[in-house]
Amino acid sequence: MNAFRLQQLKSHIISERKITTMPGSPSPLTTHVLNTALGVPGSNMTLRLYQQDPSTNLWHLLSTGTTNGDGRCPGLITQQQFKPGVYKLHFETGQYWATMGQTSFYPYVEIVFTITDPDQRFHVPLLVSRFSYSTYRGS
Repeated sequence: MNAFRLQQLKSHIISERKITTMPGSPSPLTTHVLNTALGVPGSNMTLRLYQQDPSTNLWHLLSTGTTNGDGRCPGLITQQQFKPGVYKLHFETGQYWATMGQTSFYPYVEIVFTITDPDQRFHVPLLVSRFSYSTYRGS
């Protein structure tokens, strides 16, 4: 087992022992990046959340974050900000792989989705390898 994989596994195990709480209510939108090539969380991946303006179709940046040791990025959006509309999660996958000394076919991944009922909770995970990705709507 190479040193990078051991470090990834170690950070994942250690992060699970930590209990973190966020002030206020949890984000109604969550994401989780999983590196399926190595079988570890996609930690330290930069991502951005946008909402599309329905009158101009322009994207407005709502938040920027980096995934933690468990591949999650808490606090993407507050319940008050979360309105019906079209949203986009932009993941910097090329940069993520480059930090590991590898190249990626996808320089970034964008997941565009529609929210019709902002009172629900939405989980939008990204399963990624250097040459493929997949996503689904969780809860």
